[in-house]
Parts: sequence; structure tokens; C-alpha cells
Amino acid sequence: MARSEELDVQAGEVALAGTLTLPEERPPADRGGRYPNVLLLPSWLPRDRHGNWDRDGHPGWYAPGLAGNGLLARVADALATRGVASLRCDPRGCGCSGGAWESVSLFTRIDDARDMLAAMRSHGALDLRRTGVVGHGEGATIGLAVAVGDPAVGALTLIGPPARSWRDVLRRGVAARARHGTDREHPIVAALDRWSEDLIERAQRREPAFEMPLPGGELVRLELAGVEQAIHTPGRALASMLHRSVTLVHGADDRWSHPSESALLADALAEAGEQQNRRIVPAAAHDLAEASDTTIGELADDLAARLLPRDLPPVLVAIEGMG
Repeated sequence: MARSEELDVQAGEVALAGTLTLPEERPPADRGGRYPNVLLLPSWLPRDRHGNWDRDGHPGWYAPGLAGNGLLARVADALATRGVASLRCDPRGCGCSGGAWESVSLFTRIDDARDMLAAMRSHGALDLRRTGVVGHGEGATIGLAVAVGDPAVGALTLIGPPARSWRDVLRRGVAARARHGTDREHPIVAALDRWSEDLIERAQRREPAFEMPLPGGELVRLELAGVEQAIHTPGRALASMLHRSVTLVHGADDRWSHPSESALLADALAEAGEQQNRRIVPAAAHDLAEASDTTIGELADDLAARLLPRDLPPVLVAIEGMG
């Protein structure tokens, strides 16, 4: 069972709307009365805090669909039943958060994730010494970037993570979606695939923006700084600097990030001498919607077991004492 608190996170000039999911039972006394905790980060394109397509904030971008538990909501519930708290937020310009998704750079999203961790550390119910990250798709790259510079993050689970440049991952995904028709019913996906080379070329020329036509005629002005940053921030370069416990998870039928991407990440981690584990989920696509609750529970079990206490830098020791 789980209980939830709505939590607003101040991220620069905008407020991010989030959900802090807490276990129903209090943590054991030998854990200091605080919960181990995990930050949950969503995948590419506008999504809500639960991991679903952001049909509320961008209704014309997606085909109608039934509301259901997205991947991050499923993971949050599974973690709560295992005594682990988690925070997930609507990204900028999505759901109930401020800002505009179309103008947010990758580096700003990384800063937003750091602000989310800071908000978690100010919550008296959470254990600063046992913190992890779950990153899905683009969220995997963001999670890697955050963990590299944050010694308090002890364990990561990366789902459908890219290893190579965004340019290479996008091109391979476009080809896979063209063969299988995956997600092409969504106008934003159809447009992204149609104009992918224009996006890449314009970003590499450092043009400021691209007005991308959607199939229905709407023009979406995408600022290209984030595309350029993603091209030059491959996941395997970040993984070589990580020095943390990592589990890599990939759906066998992922049409956004080919399963070979996590194999490349596993190689980069192994070369750096880091502990890592890789799991392929049969017949599952990028969002693992086909994965059973048992499988999601196993991923939660794995992460919970790796949330071991870490030594904190002095500033976090001071924050812990204030809490």
C-alpha cells in the first residue's frame, strides 16, 4: 500500500508539480525513522509525472487514449510496497508544471532533476544516505548526469537508456518506427520522424529554433539548444564517470532506444570497473506496458536492495542534522 503527498518543486523560475509516494508503514527504527527514496525521471517528448504521454498539456499532439498507470506510477507503487519512497514530477510545460516544454534545453532538465533531489532532501521523512534514481529513455541520460556529480546517489535503474549520441539513437528509432508503425498515430511522433534530419542538421548548424509542422497543420517551434546538447552528451560517456551501482533494463521490442544501447552502456560500465546488471524484458516496448506487475516488482526489489547507506558530503550531513 502507498500514500501520496502533492509536492511543488521550485526549479529556477518555474514550479514543477510532483507526487511524493510514501509507504503506508513507518520505516523500522534501525533505519532512523526515514525512508530510502528514489527520484523517477520520464522519457522523451512531453509526458506527465506518471510516465504517460502528456495529453492534457498537449492535446493536439497525441492520439486519444485510455488513461492508465504509466511506467513511473507503476514503479512508484511497487517501491512503496517495499518500503521505498519516490518523487515524480510533471516536466516543464507538461501536466500542472510551469514553463514550456518546447523551449527547455537538456541542461535545464538536468538542473530541474537536481532541484527535485534538493526538494526530497528537505523532507524530514526521507533518508539522505539512501537515495536512488530511475531514469526512463531521456530520463536515463538525465539520471546519469545528475548521479555523476552527486555522491549521495547510490544506485540507478535505467530503463530503455540511450548510449550513443541522440542523433544516432533518433535515426535508428525513426527507421524502426517506419518498419513497425510504432507510435506513428501520434502527430508529434509522426512529425518528429518526418523532420528528424532537419532537426539534426539545424541543431548542428546551431540554428536557434525550428518550426516543425505537425500533420494537422500546427507549427511547433522547437528551440534547438537541447537537441545540440543531447547530440554531444552520449550516455556511455557519462557512464564511464559514474562509479555507482546500475541496473539496465530494456524492452526487447523498444522502437525508441534499441536494446543494443544498454549493451553498450553495460560495456562502458564494465570497462570502468563498475557493478552493473542488464535485463531484457521479452515482448515489451519502450514503456514496458507489456511487462507484468511481477516484473515491475522484481525491478523494485532489485533497486531497493541496492539502496545502501552512503557517506554524505558535509553540506548534506548538516542538512540531515537540521532535519
